[in-house]
Amino acid sequence: MKQTPWLVGTRLPTRNLRLYCFSYAGGGAHAYTPWQRALGPNIELSAIQMPGRGARMGEPPVESMTQLVETLVDVIVSDADMPYAFFGHSLGGLIAFEVARCLARQRKTMPQRLIVSGCAAPQHRNQSRQLHRLSDDALIQALADYNGTPPEILANQELMALLLPMIRADFGLAERYAYLAGPSLDIPISVFAGTEDQHVSSAGKWAEESSVTCRVHSFEGDHFFIHTRRDAVVACLKRELESDILSLPWKTNATAFLRIGKCEGSAPGHPPLVSVG
Repeated sequence: MKQTPWLVGTRLPTRNLRLYCFSYAGGGAHAYTPWQRALGPNIELSAIQMPGRGARMGEPPVESMTQLVETLVDVIVSDADMPYAFFGHSLGGLIAFEVARCLARQRKTMPQRLIVSGCAAPQHRNQSRQLHRLSDDALIQALADYNGTPPEILANQELMALLLPMIRADFGLAERYAYLAGPSLDIPISVFAGTEDQHVSSAGKWAEESSVTCRVHSFEGDHFFIHTRRDAVVACLKRELESDILSLPWKTNATAFLRIGKCEGSAPGHPPLVSVG
């Protein structure tokens, strides 16, 4: 993993595949880095850290999807020295999808798989909600409705004053997004969906974006099932990626110990500092 403020993770000497994780609106790399232990030594997690959060809190948030995608393509092309995959939740799924499309247009090495979570299919998104245009008070109430941010965080006026510009910019990325028809991706797509997620209703439509396969995995929970069912989500993610590792033309001895199984099991995770759509 090359040194860049855009990527957070630890290089693993036994890795066979690198997983780039794209966060939801208001989230950051901290939402994914705890997953590394459960993913094991064969999958190296590299979390995308966008400006305006974490160690990049002092930087202005990105407000252009085109600019963001072009930058991330350059970052990943420079960094991806081995087979890799994408995982993105909510806004992160949309960003990961557009990065994959840009890589395909540029005829760059593609990810082994795109995993989108809590994310409506791009051509079937409901753009009627314009949360980035709300007043501060109304936006904070909208965050509460998403049920992903601890109430004590939302009640902290000084902290929210720091976070709201970044959150508003992230919502703007999603809500100004305009889907442009194009060739379907020549890679498999896996879709993770919450059974009680009121914000996503078209998970199965992701099949229109892959010329290979599309599998939908359902988890009990609302929009932030990736936290309340974290163990189940990471276990399923690991099994999807292990199957990809075993299909690679080259393998290390470590892959002999991989086991492929059903996506099952669950345990509560820990919510991040800020969790929005």
